[in-house]
Amino acid sequence: MFIETEATPNPATLKFLPGQQVMEVGTREFRDEMEAAASPLAAALFDLGDVTGVFFGRDFISVTAAPGVSWSDLKPQVVAMLLDHFVTQAPLFAGPNASGILVPAEDDEGQDDPADADIIAQIKELIETRVRPAVANDGGDIIYRSYREGVVYLSMQGACSGCPSSTATLKNGIETLLKHYVPEVSEVRAA
Repeated sequence: MFIETEATPNPATLKFLPGQQVMEVGTREFRDEMEAAASPLAAALFDLGDVTGVFFGRDFISVTAAPGVSWSDLKPQVVAMLLDHFVTQAPLFAGPNASGILVPAEDDEGQDDPADADIIAQIKELIETRVRPAVANDGGDIIYRSYREGVVYLSMQGACSGCPSSTATLKNGIETLLKHYVPEVSEVRAA
């Protein structure tokens, strides 16, 4: 087995591609050791001591290194751990299945006005078909949270959550796209 690595726009995060499915459905982000307890793999990565974030995508894992940590030292340890996990076909999550620990529901952040249902459907469709694939290529994910009075609230995850260019991505990329296709959108903000 061979695990490829890719740089992400976030210099603290590397994307690891095991060449097979990681998550069957959804994504999962671990921001600390307590959250990582739900996954033996995430917990083991945090146990390395130099990891501050782990993100499981459909076919990749993004790992964020602590400030000041050199990827030349950490990368071989992460690759070895991932190889061991996938070669032994160890479970990704503790317990019988992963239900209940995927990304929170999209409307978690706030209640959308039912009168905006058509606008929200357009926004979600654009995010799903145009934005999420591009963000996944960078080792992260983007989640719709809510729409209120022309403002779309989105949450960045994985490599994108701490990326120095995430604000530019939201404002220059996603906001421009949504405004073009959905004239009711006036602004995009991080949730």
